[in-house]
Amino acid sequence: MDIKELAKNFLPCQECALANMAETVNLPGSAQVAATLQDIFSLLFPGCHGHGPVPHGQCHEHVERLFARIADEIEEQILQVLRYECREKGVDMSVEANAARARTLAEIFMAELPAIHKTLQEDIAAAYEGDPAAISKMEVVMAYPGFRAITVHRIAHTLHSLQVPILPRVMSEIAHSETGIDIHPGATIGEHFFIDHGTGVVVGETTVIGKNVKLYQGVTLGALSFPKDEKTGMLMKGHKRHPNVEDNVVIYAGATILGGDTTIGHDSEIGGNVWLMESIPPFSRVYNQTPSPRIKAMNKKEE
Repeated sequence: MDIKELAKNFLPCQECALANMAETVNLPGSAQVAATLQDIFSLLFPGCHGHGPVPHGQCHEHVERLFARIADEIEEQILQVLRYECREKGVDMSVEANAARARTLAEIFMAELPAIHKTLQEDIAAAYEGDPAAISKMEVVMAYPGFRAITVHRIAHTLHSLQVPILPRVMSEIAHSETGIDIHPGATIGEHFFIDHGTGVVVGETTVIGKNVKLYQGVTLGALSFPKDEKTGMLMKGHKRHPNVEDNVVIYAGATILGGDTTIGHDSEIGGNVWLMESIPPFSRVYNQTPSPRIKAMNKKEE
């Protein structure tokens, strides 16, 4: 097998429009975005997600250095995705206009980091108070996949709210691959939010979740249907497709709640494996009837 000859005949960069080339597409790579997320984690929780603790006397310097680096990284990545979006949509914007917009969006994002940090303190408290297995808040920060997923979501949602293209979704999918928790950056999630265990949780783009909500593993907050454009046959985008969950709601493992018109009233409980496509009033408890398993004695094997 002639590897060099095979390589000559394999030219995705020339034949495939989806190759990320510096001269054409020029988007930040997913590993680059992941590195920026790691920097943001190190800024929000110094010494918790690196190779070791930060010396006390160097913490302020550590934060200042990271803040400056993240600002530069985010500005450059926003600029790259803005330029890409302009090319894709055929929008004629000057280099200077895109650069100015990227700088403004990066500054707004960086200014939001203290508020994100404050909200995350509520999420930490929700996990610590809501899980009897949690021995400390530091354990939540360093080890809980649900907390990692909501941290990335709050970062990505901020960028999504600023209408930054592509970048928020890349961030959310990085968290998805790391934790098994799939939260679209467009979802709106209130403070004091906790996902227990987490694996298999799906939260759709137009979901709105209130304060003090707890989800268990395998919960789906999804769409009931996908309307299509009558002329093109393509799926219509931007419509409200996912449910609303009001304050103080607990949704147990395996529950599926579908539809943009579906609202879970505040102070309600949704039992495990419930399938729900209609709204329920506040202070409701929804559950399936308890199954009746059959228990049959097995014959002992003869020795």
